[in-house]
Amino acid sequence: MTTLFHSVRLDADKCQGCTNCIKRCPTQAIRVRNKKAYIISDRCIDCGECIRVCPHHAKYAVTESFNELLKYKYRVALPAPALYGQFNNLENVDYVLTGLKKMGFDQVTEVSKAAELISSATRVMIESGVLRKPIISSACPAVLRLIRTRFPNLIGNLLPLYTPVDLAATIAREEAKKETGLTDEEIGVFFLTPCPAKRTAVTNPLCYEKSGINGAIAIKDIYPVLVQNMDRLTEPELEPLGDSGIIGVSWAQSGGEAAGLLKERYLAADGIENVINVLEELEDEKLNDLDFIELNCCTGGCVGGVLTVENPYVAKARIQRLRKFMPVSCNSVSDEYDPDNLSWTKELSPSPAMKLADNVVKAMRMMTKLKEIEANLPGLDCGICGAPSCRALAEDIVRGYAEETDCLLHKYKISPTHEDEDWLPLPFRMKVMGDDLNEEKNNEG
Repeated sequence: MTTLFHSVRLDADKCQGCTNCIKRCPTQAIRVRNKKAYIISDRCIDCGECIRVCPHHAKYAVTESFNELLKYKYRVALPAPALYGQFNNLENVDYVLTGLKKMGFDQVTEVSKAAELISSATRVMIESGVLRKPIISSACPAVLRLIRTRFPNLIGNLLPLYTPVDLAATIAREEAKKETGLTDEEIGVFFLTPCPAKRTAVTNPLCYEKSGINGAIAIKDIYPVLVQNMDRLTEPELEPLGDSGIIGVSWAQSGGEAAGLLKERYLAADGIENVINVLEELEDEKLNDLDFIELNCCTGGCVGGVLTVENPYVAKARIQRLRKFMPVSCNSVSDEYDPDNLSWTKELSPSPAMKLADNVVKAMRMMTKLKEIEANLPGLDCGICGAPSCRALAEDIVRGYAEETDCLLHKYKISPTHEDEDWLPLPFRMKVMGDDLNEEKNNEG
């Protein structure tokens, strides 16, 4: 397996081996062995779902600290539109943007501004008919990694445009160089991120050679200091800092990007399980009547990211209220931001993480063995073995990472006495009781 950067990490000292995380991971990237979880690097998409569900806080995200800002002469902040949903009674985003400048940022460029440019470019591309429908948004980096890992046949449906944050970084860096005359190395561009997947995308961009972002700071880390600076403000800066409208700010919540296309035939889904269900239906060609599909791994969209502060439903309501004070849009594509200049610079390739083997013949043999092993397992998908499902355990066995005796019920079948029945997990005890009842009924019959 290759070594990749991941912002989602595991604190083994805190891990209790409870198996909550293995059941929720969308790519089955987590196993529990010897009472401790471990993450399969090649499969992890940094969605942060394990951080959300771990009751022991053994999963965490790696992001930049404020000290990183000190490495640069000129510092630029890229606030995600989800940041605005963290504040109550916010009627003017300039209070937030001014607060960021008071914290030590020399320049603030809204990601929502770039989002409006991407929305405009997408509308142009849809009208041109060059994209394969239904078009899938590529804005959520966790969804992008999920598709290349589990649904590689859908890569051709992805929108091949910059994400708003990458476009915002390009715009901000060019503006900073013109204003200061500094070099790229002297300018630090930092994204205020709601989720770990965007931090991973900074170090490991999939569709660009190199990200223009120098680091990502978690919204939850910057929030306390930002609130203090905003509390000291009586008025924002005289010159307006905000440069986006309803369309750009709406990207913070599920459905915002799709609604900005001004089309009726779209679908928006959020939450990792719902996203997977939609992708499965799309792979089965059940959604071909749609023009556009927006998918967000986090519940509610970016406002539901694990690195935010506020409840996603509360944050969504605040975004809705804030939109009343905004124009529809402030940005659209032009000669400078032509859609052709906003396209990916690298082709997205499928991930080999789910392959059993590169050699087709060997892979087929392993699949045959996998199915044989799976047929001998109980089919309870209880997770007690440390794998998320019986099929996953069978795959681990075929790969040489586990043994059939890792399944406790398999052990029980090998030595079928009921003396040890009380120590068995509840699903197993129910299975044994059910088998006994069925045997009695058959004997009576």
